[in-house]
Amino acid sequence: MGKIKFTILITFLSILAACQNNTTSLQSTFDTDTPDHTQIDVDTSIAPAKALPATSNIDTKDVAPDDLIAYAQTLIGVPYKYGSIDPQQGFDCSGFITHVFNRFNIAVPRSSVDFTNVGEEIPLNESKTGDLILFTGTDSTKRVIGHMGIIVRNSDSTHFIHSTSGKAYGVTITPVNSYYMGRFVKTIRIFN
Repeated sequence: MGKIKFTILITFLSILAACQNNTTSLQSTFDTDTPDHTQIDVDTSIAPAKALPATSNIDTKDVAPDDLIAYAQTLIGVPYKYGSIDPQQGFDCSGFITHVFNRFNIAVPRSSVDFTNVGEEIPLNESKTGDLILFTGTDSTKRVIGHMGIIVRNSDSTHFIHSTSGKAYGVTITPVNSYYMGRFVKTIRIFN
């Protein structure tokens, strides 16, 4: 009986050692503005990472930014739900963006971090309705995109619509206040 246990132990340790050598650890911040970050392991021999192009354009077809915003505003009050693009269940921030753009048959990245190299970067004070605003996650010292929204107006002050896990806990319109300025990364234009 002791020999069988020893063989099982050796087999288990061999498998564990093999797993350690075939994985790459990645820090994943996903699309949430909660402080939680998830450590994941990816077997690169099965799923090689695909690099994003240095810049990427989104085909916005002939959709007017005002039409996109009008639809987005019909979703105000839909609750926050991490990982979801379904209005019946709720949205995380990029799930909200994905749902709104997909409504107009516009393909966009699913994850907020994947918007890092998309569109044309513009100064915040030059942003227009339909531009996207990108923020860090709640840890602003990590300058990785972790939250995003769509600019709804920029007259006297900039406001954006987004799905937040904060106080509103769902789709809401928020001014770019000092809290969000501390997390601000950039605004991007995807509509011509």
